[in-house]
Amino acid sequence: MERIQDRIISRSSSGKITLDARADEIASYFADSRREPLFPPITHQEVDAAKRILGRPLPELLRRIYTEVGNGGFGPDAGIASLTAGQRAPGHPSDWHSSVRMHERNRAEGLPSSWLYLVPGGCTMEWHVSLLAVDNPVLLFDADGWEPSWGEDPHDGLRNASPSLRQWLWTWACGGDVWAQVHDRA
Repeated sequence: MERIQDRIISRSSSGKITLDARADEIASYFADSRREPLFPPITHQEVDAAKRILGRPLPELLRRIYTEVGNGGFGPDAGIASLTAGQRAPGHPSDWHSSVRMHERNRAEGLPSSWLYLVPGGCTMEWHVSLLAVDNPVLLFDADGWEPSWGEDPHDGLRNASPSLRQWLWTWACGGDVWAQVHDRA
């Protein structure tokens, strides 16, 4: 780690680090690494089943990710949640987060149904995407960031992270830090 310290782009709360993929030493080290998605893509029928549970359609970009790239397990911070439940990464003792399951839990706790859980953010934080707003902005929600007994609601624990899902994912894909966007908007 000391040899590549200056090539670390970001660190997540789960211990995952993002490295500058253009660095020759890093590219060489990971040349034989697995390249397929952690969880294979799902079918359009599975996305439609999720849509019925959510009560809203997914943003087209997210639908394409789930049906063409993979059912989560990659992406910013700890990795995008699977849309379907029951996905388990090799060596993990529990299932990967499911957007639909987390959405149902969050609705029961009073979060708006238009927020779709994307990625765990560590501690009490979660990344969400708005299913209603234009361009589907990405939101960072802190469950400890609001107090119902003070008359606050979940919106008081919310920070706008990125004006669009596309920009948020593009930042990550280019090796950027999605957390920096939150701090820049504070």
